[in-house]
Amino acid sequence: MASAVSVNGGRNIYLVDTTLRDGEQTAGVVFANREKLTIAQMLSDLGVDQLEVGIPVMGGDEKETVKAIANLGLKSSIMAWNRAVVNDVKASLDCGVDAVAVSISVSDIHIKYKLQTSREHVLEQLRSAVEFAKSNNLYVSANAEDASRADEDFLVQFAQCAKDAGADRLRFCDTVGVLDPFTTYEKICRLLDKVNIDIEMHTHDDFGMATANTLAGIKAGANYAGVTVNGLGERAGNAALEEVAMAMKYVLGYDLTINTKGFLELCHYVANASNRPLPVNKAIVGSNMFAHESGIHADGALKNPHTYEAFKPEEVGLIRQIVIGKHSGTAAIIRKFKEFNIEITSEEANKLLEEIRQYAIELKRPLFDKEIVQLYRHL
Repeated sequence: MASAVSVNGGRNIYLVDTTLRDGEQTAGVVFANREKLTIAQMLSDLGVDQLEVGIPVMGGDEKETVKAIANLGLKSSIMAWNRAVVNDVKASLDCGVDAVAVSISVSDIHIKYKLQTSREHVLEQLRSAVEFAKSNNLYVSANAEDASRADEDFLVQFAQCAKDAGADRLRFCDTVGVLDPFTTYEKICRLLDKVNIDIEMHTHDDFGMATANTLAGIKAGANYAGVTVNGLGERAGNAALEEVAMAMKYVLGYDLTINTKGFLELCHYVANASNRPLPVNKAIVGSNMFAHESGIHADGALKNPHTYEAFKPEEVGLIRQIVIGKHSGTAAIIRKFKEFNIEITSEEANKLLEEIRQYAIELKRPLFDKEIVQLYRHL
C-alpha cells in the first residue's frame, strides 16, 4: 500500500476507510449495491489506502458486492471483515480480497456476557483464524474489539498472540467511544512499548472525541487511522475521514497525498446514499465552514482569508461565502454589491445596513441576493 500520509522522518500513516462496513452499520442505513461500488471507486480515486467493504459470510448481495468491488481493480487494498472464525475467512477468500479483518472481543465484559467464553478461548480463536488467513497470503488486521475497556495485560497478550500468528497489524477499537485523547495516548504508548506491532486506531464518537482520539493514537505511534465518510457508524458514529485527514495536515503538520479536493463531492454522495444530510456546521465540508456573516469576521476574511479560515475552501471543494444578515457590516455590503457590478457609497451602505438588519430579524435568516438588491432600490 502507498501511504496517503507521511510524517517528516519517513514514518507513514495509512487511512483505512470502513464506510461500506461499519458506516453501513449505522441504524437505518443501507447502501444500494451500485452505490457501494461508486463509493469504493471514489475513495480509491481520492487515494485512500485501504477500504473495508463488507462482511462476506453474510452471503447473498453482501458477498457478491464485496466480490464486485474486489474485481474493480482499484488502487486501494480491499479488506473484508470477519469474526475470528475460519469459515468467515474462507468466505472472504471466495471474494478475491487481498486483506481481511479478523475480529474478536478482548474486554472481560464482552468475553463474559457477549461471547460467554474465556480469555484462553479468545486467544485460540484469534490464532486459528489469523494463521489460516496468512496461510492463504492475505494481509491480516487482528481486531481487538472493546480494547479501550480491556485489561491491559490481556490486551498485550492478545497483541503478542496476533503478532506471533502472523497478523500484520492490531486494530485498537474504542468500541463504545469512552476514551479521551490523553488516556488514548497513554494506552497506545504502553501497548507499543510491550509489543512491536503496527496499530490501527478505530474510534467511536459517543462522547464526541473520535477524531481527537484517533489523532492522539497516531501521535503515540499508531500508524493506521480507521475512518468513515461523514463519521457514519453505529450510535454516534466513527472518526470522520475528512476530519482526520485535514487535521493530520493542518493540526499535526503531516504531508498529505490524498486528493482532498474530492471531499465535498464524496461527502455529499455518501450523505445522499445514506439519507443522512450533512449539517451546515459539519466540520471540514459543511456549508457554513467558509460562510462569514459577522461584520468583524467578514471584514477580516475579505482583507486576508487566513484571519478566520484555517485552510483554503478550495482544498475541500468549497467556496467562500459572505453572508448578508443581522450581523453584517458595511464592508461586506459594499463588497457584495461589487459582485452585482454596483458601486455604493459608505453612506448608502450604512442606510442599507439598518434595513437589512430589520429585515433579517423579521425573516429570522440572512437575506438572499435578490432581497438585498430590492432593499437597495427602495432606499
